[in-house]
Amino acid sequence: MTPKHPSESLTILTDLVLPSETNPLNNLFGGELLARMDRAASISARRHSRRIVVTASVNHVAFNRAIPLGSVVTVEAKVSRAFKSSMEIFIDIWVEDRESGNKTKANEAIYTFVAVDDTGRPVEVPQLIPETELEKQRYEAALRRKQLSLVIAGKMNPHDATELKALFI
Repeated sequence: MTPKHPSESLTILTDLVLPSETNPLNNLFGGELLARMDRAASISARRHSRRIVVTASVNHVAFNRAIPLGSVVTVEAKVSRAFKSSMEIFIDIWVEDRESGNKTKANEAIYTFVAVDDTGRPVEVPQLIPETELEKQRYEAALRRKQLSLVIAGKMNPHDATELKALFI
């Protein structure tokens, strides 16, 4: 299987925040943003694996900034690391200023997807070769995040989490 680069999975969704998608403060519902992120991450994972993909987990979501009614929102998703059948997808959310057009990062998230066959069984995915400094940082951190998740779930002995232990020794 030929390794791929993160840029090959880049998915960009841009949309407007409409009144039916806002809370009483006229800001985008968190659930609506989660759905947009899930769609973008799904496309990104599919582009990397060229398989059916399913959401395995929402590992991290940071709602750092409210997104007001009428805002132009851009969701950028890209595979940050590929494991055997799973892929970590890093998502950046940008809000465009109405007057200047400048984009400001509003939120971020990390999802995990698994590639499956037609019967729902996990299948192997191509490895990932990061290119930029940011891609390399996210790639390295992905293994620590995976080990932490496995330790918390009781699926990995903390003594075997070598990447995590390296942070503290």
